[in-house]
Amino acid sequence: MTEIITLKQICEELKIDPREAREKLRTAARDKKNYPALAAHKPRTPWQWVKGSDGEKEVRIALPKDDIGK
Repeated sequence: MTEIITLKQICEELKIDPREAREKLRTAARDKKNYPALAAHKPRTPWQWVKGSDGEKEVRIALPKDDIGK
């Protein structure tokens, strides 16, 4: 069975605000060249990925810990 990781879990791990994280992910999803897995996200669907997937890796790149919450 595949393990799913949600944006909420990532935000708790990185100690960042989920609202700001979603904002950053929406911006990153528009950049199809640099974030192809995020660009595949459909509106009004949960931000969740299979653990270890390209999508999760792109989220961790798009959400630098030091950049959010300032």
